[in-house]
Amino acid sequence: MSTVLEQLRGMTSVVADTGALDAVRKYRPVDCTTNPSLVLKAFENAESKSVLDAEIARGREGGLGNEAIAANLPIALGVALSHLIKGRISTEVEANLSFDTAASVARAMDIVQAYDARGVGKERILIKLAATWEGIRAAEVLQKERIDCNLTLVFSLTQAIACADAGTFLISPFVGRITDWFKMAEGVDRYDPAKDPGVLSVKRIYDYYKSNGIDTIIMGASFRNVGQIKALSGCDKLTISPALLEELASETVVLPRALSPKMATPAEAQAINAGIFRWNTAMDPMANEQLANGIRGFDKDFKTMLGLLSNSGR
Repeated sequence: MSTVLEQLRGMTSVVADTGALDAVRKYRPVDCTTNPSLVLKAFENAESKSVLDAEIARGREGGLGNEAIAANLPIALGVALSHLIKGRISTEVEANLSFDTAASVARAMDIVQAYDARGVGKERILIKLAATWEGIRAAEVLQKERIDCNLTLVFSLTQAIACADAGTFLISPFVGRITDWFKMAEGVDRYDPAKDPGVLSVKRIYDYYKSNGIDTIIMGASFRNVGQIKALSGCDKLTISPALLEELASETVVLPRALSPKMATPAEAQAINAGIFRWNTAMDPMANEQLANGIRGFDKDFKTMLGLLSNSGR
């Protein structure tokens, strides 16, 4: 019998949630991603660290400051990852621009140009933006320029609908972080995968998209265990850490398909404007808190990169 990972690949595009080059080479994902958290983690991997150290040296030789070098590190890692996969590299607009549409668009253009200068065309890139109202508006502008976007930190159906309305190429609902919030709020240790709040959130988005003919790709992210992944088998894409990929590769049980367009529960189309978006987000404590926490976390990790550059002499 084939492994669970092999069965999953037959119904879902598997993406690697890592910047470790050896892990990407081992698990052969379709796509990859970079963000400040993954770049920091990549310093722990010898092969990835060599890429990052070379970029730092290049920046120093070019007279760049620490902030410019830090901004280039995900791009350098993304270029290296692009040589190992056939699909896309998601690269993030800095979190401190999450509420500035014009600045987010400008930074996205810079990222695309930086990749192009290194031989990676925009057809290989996804620009990652936080799914704030301003981030979604930036994606709308970029999509019209044929620059595909990945809207990250999606915690609600409201965000997902607004992303689809903007013509976003892909969204990343954060399964594990939703589950984390509800575990703390409800005082429980675990959920059955079929009742897991993070899994159910992605299923609601999937049902809405598929029953309304929406082409935006759904990529479940931020998994805490393989049960969550199995419960979303059949989702368009799933981005998975090396540890969980290893678990899936070591199992040989039958993996039933959990999601398919034919199985989608019909959902009535909704209209989302700025006022509805902000109200619904304010009225959803989990989405409101986790979106803010995610932005703060990515900003903290970017500042940690700056600190490493300043303190280590890199």
